[in-house]
Amino acid sequence: MSLFSGLFGNNTSSEFSKVPWIPLTTLSQIDQLMEESQKKPLLIFKHSTRCGVSRSVLKQFENEFDLADAVDAYYLDLLEYRPISSAIAEQFSVTHQSPQLILLNKGKVVHHASHSDIDAQLLKKYL
Repeated sequence: MSLFSGLFGNNTSSEFSKVPWIPLTTLSQIDQLMEESQKKPLLIFKHSTRCGVSRSVLKQFENEFDLADAVDAYYLDLLEYRPISSAIAEQFSVTHQSPQLILLNKGKVVHHASHSDIDAQLLKKYL
């Protein structure tokens, strides 16, 4: 089993994803996100592993994603790490949704979207 399939389980993404996901698993990473986004934009993809809509949006996003050199991509499993999702909502003043994409640059949210509004190609507009 690859790291990717172990991280996401068998019912979500392929181990051949074009997105170099970084797992978001601790509250302390939120402070790191603020620091890291000062140097390079980053995105957070909040995903519910039990939701068919979320799974579909994630797969579409992965298929369209071509910004691996431009952004760091963090993945949050909402069911396993709900307190992290709540902390992100509070820290960045973005109402929690699922699925949800949040783009940070220089410590600020420059774009966020949920459900069918999540579009990997649209991210280029905000970089």
